[in-house]
Amino acid sequence: QVQLSESGGALVQPGASLTLSCETSGPTTDSYGMAWFRRPPGKDRQFVASIRWSSGTAYYSNSNSMKGRFTISRDNAKNTVALQMNSLKPEDTGVYYCAASANPWSLSSVRRAYAYWGQGTQVTVSS
Repeated sequence: QVQLSESGGALVQPGASLTLSCETSGPTTDSYGMAWFRRPPGKDRQFVASIRWSSGTAYYSNSNSMKGRFTISRDNAKNTVALQMNSLKPEDTGVYYCAASANPWSLSSVRRAYAYWGQGTQVTVSS
């Protein structure tokens, strides 16, 4: 089964940019649909973005708070999935999780669609 490991979380000031990385390992990692979720303090886990590994087709949260600021991508050679975050706001603070679905066509925004999860990486946006 696929294993996921996130990195890149940090404490940054409002307006900064940050790129998170999800390293994948295991057999046929390109056979998964991948996604990023986040869990703000005291709130449930929220969908951020998803991507089909094979085609690179991406789908983003329709949340107004995230629109246009986040970009998901994958690097086939490195078996990594990245989340580029720009113009960060304090409300972007939270633990960011990488997730994988055994359905390679999945672009789902639903948590239960993803069977595999990383441990998360903390992003704190504060002045």
